[in-house]
Order: sequence, then C-alpha cells, then structure tokens
Amino acid sequence: MDHRILPVLFSLYMLCYLNRGSIGNAKVQGLTEDLHMSGLKYNNCLMVYFFTYCAFMVPSNLLLKKFRPSIWLPIIMIFSGIIMALTGLIEGYKSLLIARLFSGIAESGVYSGITYYITMWYCRQECQYRQAIVFSATGAAGAFSGLLAFAIGSMDGRAGLHGWQWIFIIEGVSVVVLAILSFFFIHDFPSTASFLTPEERAWALYRLKYQNYHGTGRNVPEADRFHWDHVKAAYKDWHVWVGVLMFWGIICPLYGLSLFLPSILKRLGNSPATANILTIPIYLTASILTVATAWYSDRFPVQKGRARFIFVPQCFILAGFTIALIGAAMGNISKVVYAGMFIATCGTLSAFPGNITWISNNLSGSYKRSAGMAIQIGVGNMGGIFVSNFYRESDAPKYILGHALQVGIVVIGMAAVVILRLGYAKANKERDEMGVDRSLSLSQMSQMGDRAPTFRYYL
Repeated sequence: MDHRILPVLFSLYMLCYLNRGSIGNAKVQGLTEDLHMSGLKYNNCLMVYFFTYCAFMVPSNLLLKKFRPSIWLPIIMIFSGIIMALTGLIEGYKSLLIARLFSGIAESGVYSGITYYITMWYCRQECQYRQAIVFSATGAAGAFSGLLAFAIGSMDGRAGLHGWQWIFIIEGVSVVVLAILSFFFIHDFPSTASFLTPEERAWALYRLKYQNYHGTGRNVPEADRFHWDHVKAAYKDWHVWVGVLMFWGIICPLYGLSLFLPSILKRLGNSPATANILTIPIYLTASILTVATAWYSDRFPVQKGRARFIFVPQCFILAGFTIALIGAAMGNISKVVYAGMFIATCGTLSAFPGNITWISNNLSGSYKRSAGMAIQIGVGNMGGIFVSNFYRESDAPKYILGHALQVGIVVIGMAAVVILRLGYAKANKERDEMGVDRSLSLSQMSQMGDRAPTFRYYL
C-alpha cells in the first residue's frame, strides 16, 4: 500500500507547504518594499491567513469522507493553487490581505485531510512512520523553496513582473497541475482499492475495524457511521484540548521558521540569495531526522513509546531557540544564531508527526477521530496567529523577543506532553483493574469508542 498511497500524499503536501511558506521568500525578494508595506502590515497579512485556515478545518475533514478523498483533496488543492497564482498579480496591501484570507480557506483541509486519510488505511501502530514520510515533505519543501526562490529571483523584470511575483505564479500553477493529476492516483478507501485483491481488501478492512481490540475476550469493532454525538465527544474530550497545547509547542516554532527563517538569516548579514540557500541544509537534515524518529517510534513498544518521541525532539527545539536567543543577545553572532536555528528546525520537524499520530491513536470511532484531529490541528494552527507577531520588523536584526517567546511556548508544549502521558497511563491502569463489564454489548462498546473498557491508550 505504501507505494500506492504515500507518494501522491507527499507530493501534495510538499507543494501545499511550499505555497504556505512562499510569502517568507517573497518578502526577502522585495514584497514589502514593492507594495509599500511598513510597520506591522506584513505581520497582519500572515495573521489573517490563520483565521480562515482554522475556522474551515473541521468542516473540511467531515466533508472529506462524504465526497471521497480522490475528489475533495484535489478540488481544494486546485483552488489553493489558483489563489496562489493570482497572488502574484496583486498590487497593494489590501489585495494581499484578501488573497491570504482565501488561501486560508483553500488550504484548511489539506494537511488535516491527509493525516485523517492515512488513518483510514493504516492501523494505530503503523501510522507515525507514514505520517512522518508525508510530513518530511515540509523539509523537502523548505529546502526546495530556498533553491526555487534563488532561481526565480533571477527572473526579476521578466514580463514586467518582480521576482517575488514569479514565486507566487510559478508555485501556484505547479499546485494546480499536480492537483489535476492526483485525481487519477488517489485511492479512496481499502474497500474500493482496485490494486488490492478481494482477499486483501477484506483483510485490510478487518485490521482497521478491530485494531482497538485489547485481548479481553471481546472483539469490539470500531464505529464507522456518522453521528453528531461523535463530533460532540471530540469537543468534550479533555485530551484533545491538552493536545492543542502540545501542538502549539511545536507548530509555533514550525511557523516561526517557515515564515521568518529567510528574514532571520538575511539579518545576519547575508544577501537574499544566500539567506535562501542557507535554509537548504537545515531542512534536508531535519527531513532525514523526522523519518528516522518516526521509524523508531513505530518499532518501539507502541503502548509505551509515543510520548518520548515527542518530548525528546521538543528538548532540541528548546535548546535551539535558547542558543539563538543567547547568540542574538551577545551581538547577533551569526554562527551561533544559525546553529540555534538549525537545531530548532531539526527538533520541530521530528516532533510534529508524533504529535499528530499520538492524538489520532487515542481517538476511537472514525468520525470522532476525524473531528478530534481537525480540532487539534485547527485550533492548534491558531498558534500561527501568535507567531505572525513574534518576529516584528521593529525587533530586527536580533529578534530577541521572538526567540524568547518561542522558548516559552515550547515549555508549555512539553508540559502538555507530560500531562497527557500521566492522564493516559492513569486511565489504562483503572481499566486494567476494573476489567470488562460483561453487561455491555459489543454494539455499546463500539459506540463508546476510546471510552470503552477494552480500549487502551498509547503512551
């Protein structure tokens, strides 16, 4: 299945993330100067994107299964690419604000949809490695974005357009082309997969249906029919909301790096071209570490191995921003700041797939998982609103405030990991001691989802 499922998801997310970070490269290429944007106008353009991005994520995830992944994902990607290409034709600050609002709507369902789609094909203990392969597209996009921005920068003046305009146009058109092709390569569900034999389809469905069975003598199927109670249960689950705090501790550094890393490196005394090129080794190294971390996590005893593969990378995020903060405070020592950014990026990308996988592993009931993942990713992405104002132009070139705020938000995320780990362990211990209530039918326990006495949380 890997060869049929993962390459197209990797490609889609790589271009999606390339689009999301393109405004950072465009800024280095003169976006703010050409549009006469001063003060916090650039930060406002970053911020408004996240309002619509977060608001439309839960509805998009619910629609994914209704309209089928092979239809829904390409459609929203096509809209995303069209908006991105048109952004290259804007002529002022207000136009950029509007374009960013619509970009948030179009892109809201891409990553949350991809992560949910993976859980439709793979069991709990298999997900993190696959999530990491797809998410490593972030590193590939970061590296490719720097190289592409460097190449496109030389097109400045072609057809009367600035270099930053060509960045938006070329990347937007690329997304549209790939999205159209993906119509023919995305397989909806194991039950309809043409590349599987009837026996393989039956086995794939059986694995997914009974993956939460704990060996208590009750083979409990996972609920797969839509009911609003499942959505409400996701909103009421405290684990999901602590998961949002954990998510903030990772997504804030991620967006800080995606949106501002080229600017930070430029302020170290580098030219725009050099600043973009310096991001390439950072993202390539981080991508390799992301896949390696997830590979070990899925092969570790999964009922005890999720939290540590999030917490340890978070320690590297904390160390990286602390080093950058010290380097900036001591006179913006370029090598020290660059080393800090390097370490922080490696930790951020390595922690992210585990953060998504852990919550999805511990939500049972297909639609509760869909809603819960969308809440975590949707509300979690509101961290982008904060980060949009972490690195203000008035704080350049040292950006001490931005680095310090990142340190604080990472500490909050680490605390959330500890709270989740203790909470899950306590629930498992209580269920082990209580045993299974034999008066509960299989149907009742199926509807209970992760609250069923047979369900055990991954730690």
